[in-house]
Amino acid sequence: MAHELKDVVAMSAEAFVPVMEQYGEDVWNYLYMLTRSRELADDLAQETFIRAYRHLHSYRGEAAVKTWLLRIARNRWYSYRRLAFVRRVTLTDRLPETNASDSAEEEFLRAELTSEVWRTVLELPVKYREILMLRAHYEMSMEELAEALGITVSAAKSRLQRARRKAAELWGEERSEA
Repeated sequence: MAHELKDVVAMSAEAFVPVMEQYGEDVWNYLYMLTRSRELADDLAQETFIRAYRHLHSYRGEAAVKTWLLRIARNRWYSYRRLAFVRRVTLTDRLPETNASDSAEEEFLRAELTSEVWRTVLELPVKYREILMLRAHYEMSMEELAEALGITVSAAKSRLQRARRKAAELWGEERSEA
């Protein structure tokens, strides 16, 4: 059952918890796909929900809650990148693996990444892998894609077509090398 953000101005932190529970995995997976860093995805997902809670009053209900949250996540990632570039800081996921049991998100992502198709998608430039992930994994409509990415519907269609073409080219190159 999708959580609607009714009476958002009066929503308490406790009332927001089910929203975080329902969409947390989607937000984290999306951010991991963008960042390729577990630690950074954790941080940005937390920032996403903090920002969403603080700006509940700005949610107009024009987009689905998930679309709204993914857009906030994307904006948090762009803000991070801008600041990281200015500071000349690059975070990587070169930290040693721990023996702790994997989280549900890590297990899910590992299963997804075992697929050759998703490995190919992750090699694409961000703007292409992002639209393919939103369309294929989150099953967003063209209108939702446009809203989440902050572009027009026609630009979303064009970008999706280019992304599919690039993925097919890359897939063909990888298959011929094998």
